Amino acid sequence: MKPHRKLSPLNDMIPYAELVGLSLFEDDLGLVTILKENADNIGNEIIGAVHGGVVAGLMEHAASFHLLDQLGEDAPAPKIINISVDYLRPALHQDTYARAEVVKQGKRVANLRVTAWQKDEKRLVATAHAHFLIA
Repeated sequence: MKPHRKLSPLNDMIPYAELVGLSLFEDDLGLVTILKENADNIGNEIIGAVHGGVVAGLMEHAASFHLLDQLGEDAPAPKIINISVDYLRPALHQDTYARAEVVKQGKRVANLRVTAWQKDEKRLVATAHAHFLIA
């Protein structure tokens, strides 16, 4: 994977992304958002699991940047309407990855699906559905 050439500089300007350790990369399938392993993100110290709010933040971040990438540079920044996260298993203290896809895009609203995983993309830790205002 290599850093996303257009969006990585924008990501680097977001304080939350720096605080929790979010970065953007490209692979053969497109944009991937990575939440780097960070002890400050642990919510359950007993099992060493990442806080659910940080996982939700990763997924919202992945969705918004995927939408920015799809809409192009001249489009207004998408604004989150809502997000619904399904936690499937604990996200343990290691790098966590997220990928988004546009399910439906209208003139004003876009619906996205997001998946998050750790070592194996087929073994998801969470999924989400998000709606964004794009007009």
